[in-house]
Amino acid sequence: MKISFRLLTLVCLLLGVLVPASYAQDMSGLRDRMSERLVTLDSLKGSGAIGENNQGFVEVRENSEQAAVIVAAENSDREIVYAAIAKQTGATAAQVGQSRARQIASNSAAGVWVQSVSGSWYQK
Repeated sequence: MKISFRLLTLVCLLLGVLVPASYAQDMSGLRDRMSERLVTLDSLKGSGAIGENNQGFVEVRENSEQAAVIVAAENSDREIVYAAIAKQTGATAAQVGQSRARQIASNSAAGVWVQSVSGSWYQK
């Protein structure tokens, strides 16, 4: 999806700008993993199996082993990204995640399940 590509590009750009050079090799692998999952994530979002929560993470909405595996891997990598950005900006990882959640919700494609700040789920 075009919007998801933009989100991935933004994350990659933030990683490239905000992460020190000593992390570059590790972050390159992280970017590759996230990029490889993108099509599957978009497909699962489109089917409603997963959604974007208000903390900047994906969440399983329909019981699916495939979705659970992808969600766990994606969230693990997002935790690393948020921690790296937090370290560079002086924010907390939770603040970074919540900020990303607002961006993701705003840029999500129609039909994607998103969690509002209050915790309720809606389909964009």
